[in-house]
Amino acid sequence: MEFRKAIKSDLDNIMIIIKEAQKYFKENNIDQWQDNYPNEKTILNDVNNETSYVLVKDDNIVATASISFEAEPTYNHIEGNWLTNDRYVVIHRVAVSNDYKGLRLSSTILDNAKALALKNNIHSIKIDTHKDNKAMQKVLLKNNFTYCGIIYLEDNSERIAFEKTF
Repeated sequence: MEFRKAIKSDLDNIMIIIKEAQKYFKENNIDQWQDNYPNEKTILNDVNNETSYVLVKDDNIVATASISFEAEPTYNHIEGNWLTNDRYVVIHRVAVSNDYKGLRLSSTILDNAKALALKNNIHSIKIDTHKDNKAMQKVLLKNNFTYCGIIYLEDNSERIAFEKTF
């Protein structure tokens, strides 16, 4: 399996995976990624900023995520405490193709994000998710992330925040 930065020609395939995730959330009454977010413009912005990554198996994009080395402004205030105040990698928009669920691909993305962090001498990953997104919470806890508290997005939506140090 190849983990690489996404390119513009990947956009359609990434959006298929994003739309599958949006449908899953809607069907499971999880108020995350609704209201046309993330949309093609969001993902194209990630691609242009070189923060969009894909996991490729047999020439098919099977998972995607945004991985950034820039500080996340919404993480400046947390109801709780981060493990560190050091530089960190932030992960957003993790999604796995319906055809490849159950194969630990979210964990593979987290492992690759850790490798990218270490390559840049960064020893922390921060991530947030919706309180009802139990699947992602389970993935994070299985991968030794620690629950740190609650953050609020720009639209004041509440998210639960996790950090992993290494």
